[in-house]
Amino acid sequence: MPLRPSRPDPEHVDTMWAIRKPRAAPGLALEEVPVPTPGVDEVLVRVEAASICGTDLHIFRWDDWARHRIKPPLTLGHEFAGTVVEVGRAVRHVATGDYVSAESHVTCGMCFHCRTGQAHMCEHTQILGVDRDGAFTEYVVVPESVVWQNDRTKLPPEIATLQEPFGNAVFATSTQDLPGRSVAVLGCGPVGLFSIAIARASGAGRVLASDRVAFRLRLAEQLGATVVDVSAQDDVAGWFRDLSEDDGIDVVFEMSGAAASIGDAFRIVRNGGHVVLFGIPARPVEIDVAESLIFKNLTVTAVSGRQVFATWYRTRWLLEHGVVDLRPLITHEHPLGDFEQAFAELESGEACKIVLYPGGAAEPVTALPAEEAQPSPRLARWAHR
Repeated sequence: MPLRPSRPDPEHVDTMWAIRKPRAAPGLALEEVPVPTPGVDEVLVRVEAASICGTDLHIFRWDDWARHRIKPPLTLGHEFAGTVVEVGRAVRHVATGDYVSAESHVTCGMCFHCRTGQAHMCEHTQILGVDRDGAFTEYVVVPESVVWQNDRTKLPPEIATLQEPFGNAVFATSTQDLPGRSVAVLGCGPVGLFSIAIARASGAGRVLASDRVAFRLRLAEQLGATVVDVSAQDDVAGWFRDLSEDDGIDVVFEMSGAAASIGDAFRIVRNGGHVVLFGIPARPVEIDVAESLIFKNLTVTAVSGRQVFATWYRTRWLLEHGVVDLRPLITHEHPLGDFEQAFAELESGEACKIVLYPGGAAEPVTALPAEEAQPSPRLARWAHR
């Protein structure tokens, strides 16, 4: 489809293109909407790159979680990088021309968790692209409090936009001592793959990984993991134990949320080992606490989101110094107007991270999921991280 150039100066334009959830129904639309005006403590960012997350796919499908959480109309997108073009009169630490990303969780700053250095647990969090308009657009407004400064000479936009999701893996892996340890990553979605890359870079003794999607398993192998296709293996736990000399795995990261995978995590971890739970199950999962946890003397850590902003500093160091290279995990790139194709690629399972560039936009268009998602029998305990 023909592209038109992005409008470079918000002072001389009134409207912009945005990927929107226009109504409470499956699908998304590319619409022309007014360029927002930043409030006194906010900044306006010209978006150079934005990446698609599983959250966006849930909103696209309009599944059980989305129906209970999202209030259309809404502009999607929470992973981005761009340049500040306007600041509110009370903004003190961000200037026009700054090259930035943003923490997607806009926290209250006043609750117990915020005031004790645990803002990632704030119960009053508003999320970009979920609770307020997001970054799948040409310009986005964000509070100064969530702005993260980038170095353009070290992080190009397609990498800078990945800091937000990569931070999930940084937070999860930072809870463990990985050098020399055997590590298993169950679930090779983007955060699972990020975790494999970090474990390898951290000096893990051996990294094993499981998934049921061949495309993801190939990426995991490229990152240095030994992999198993759970759909082709009758005894997944036995496979892991065979490769750990029957001692079990030192550290297991459960990244899928699948009930069978959660059960495997506790079966394959060694006595006295560590299980990190990150994947969110769609329904309650039954665990034999005595046999699977207590008698094995396990340490179980549940992790969500990023530590604001401690994780961002770790993330920046890993990426700026080339300790972890995320480029192999950017599998597709599109102009904003090709969002239909981008979401189709993500739904197919043949994609990892997809980056959108708002530098050009097509004519207005509406996209619908191939099939409406089947509602869960209960409201999924799923939330954006």
